[in-house]
Amino acid sequence: MTAAPWPAGKRGAVSLTFDDARPSQLDPGMALLEKGGARATFYVSPQRVRERTADWKAVLKAGHEIGNHTKSHPCTGNYAFSRKNALETFDLTRMERDLDEATAEIREMLGVTPECFAYPCGQTYVGRGEQLKSYIPLVAKRFVSGRGYLNEAANDPEICDLAYLMGTGYDQMPFTEVKRLMDAAAREGRWLILVGHDMGAKKFQSVEAEILVETCRYANDPANGLWLATVGEVARHVAGQRKSGAL
Repeated sequence: MTAAPWPAGKRGAVSLTFDDARPSQLDPGMALLEKGGARATFYVSPQRVRERTADWKAVLKAGHEIGNHTKSHPCTGNYAFSRKNALETFDLTRMERDLDEATAEIREMLGVTPECFAYPCGQTYVGRGEQLKSYIPLVAKRFVSGRGYLNEAANDPEICDLAYLMGTGYDQMPFTEVKRLMDAAAREGRWLILVGHDMGAKKFQSVEAEILVETCRYANDPANGLWLATVGEVARHVAGQRKSGAL
C-alpha cells in the first residue's frame, strides 16, 4: 500500500459517524462532541429531522456534516422492524426514488444537499436471488461517498471504493478496542470510520459518554498522528490525492 499523504503530516485518518438522527445525538451528543473538540458526520432520515429541525440546523452551524440515510430506512425483511419495508421487495427504481426524496427533504429542511450516504443496516442490495442487484452504482452517481456498517477493517486510501467505504461498529465498544483500531489506522496509513447510533448512555446501540470524549481527545492528540475529520472532508481529500497521482 502507498502511504496516503494525509494533511499536516498525519499518518492516518478517523471519522466519527452516527446514524438515524436519534434524539440523543442532540442531547447530550452535541455537548459531548464539543467537549471532545470533534466534528462528526450524521446520516439522517428526514422524518426525525423534521421533529427537531431547528436543532439539526444548529448541528450544521457547529460544523458537523449531514448525510443521507434514505427516506424510509429499508433493510432486509429478516429484521422484524423492516419486514414491511424490506430490501427484498425493492427494485432499483424504487431505491432511486427513496434516495432522491430523502435528499430533497433534507435540502428543504436544512438548506444543504447531502454529499455523503450511509447504507441502512450496511446492506447494499435490492431484490433477491437471480434478481438481486447492487444499488452501490446509484450511490456512486449521487454522492461523494457511501459508508457501510459492521465491516472488519479500516479503509486503504489507495484502493477503497468511495461509494462503499468500510464502517466499523462503535456502539458499546470499550476504549481499549477503540484505541487499538486508531493506532492500527495510524500505523498502516488507513482511514478508520467508526459507526455509532445513540450517544451518551450505557445501553444497546450507544456510545458511552466517557468513551466518546476519550476517543475525540486521543484522535486530536498530535502525538498519535491522526486526522480527525468528517467523512466528506476525508473522502474529498482521498479523491483529490488520486486525481493528482499522489495515490
